Amino acid sequence: MELYYIIGGVILLIIFYLFLTYNKFIKLQNYVNEAFATMDVYLKKRWDLIPNIVEVVKGYATHEKETFEEVTKLRGSDYNQMDPNQKLASNEQMTAALSKIFALVESYPELKANENFLKLSDQLTSIETDIANARKYYNAVVRNLNNKVQMFPSNIIASIFKIKIAKMFEAATEEKENVKVQL
Repeated sequence: MELYYIIGGVILLIIFYLFLTYNKFIKLQNYVNEAFATMDVYLKKRWDLIPNIVEVVKGYATHEKETFEEVTKLRGSDYNQMDPNQKLASNEQMTAALSKIFALVESYPELKANENFLKLSDQLTSIETDIANARKYYNAVVRNLNNKVQMFPSNIIASIFKIKIAKMFEAATEEKENVKVQL
């Protein structure tokens, strides 16, 4: 009879652990969703600001049609209709396009002094700072979820409930390259 109590107690502990771990996964997934939503707000702000920057730069650099067409093509899709992975991929492409635009700006000193451009550039700088902070928070909560999904024994429960690791927000290749400064 005593053996039944021990077996029953062990089963109750396993069930209790199962519930606790499952709830922890749900909590972590909600943190990831919240962190992505926060970052998404800043990405959307940047998404909406870029056409204004392009229009100001376009007035000065009319022969740089290819770069502007690239940005216009990227902006052709509806941001609100994208899934998170598409938003992350689009963000990488937009970062590359922005780099090209700001490289163009270097060739036009009068543009760098333009009041509209300066205001838009300041707004973009502020948004980029917000995106960087949101990216750090997002990656931290993704790391916590991924650790729980991959570490034993919680990985068993993750596989039972088909809980997957989340994708980190990584810097685009262009962002990883060294900046060349020539004096």
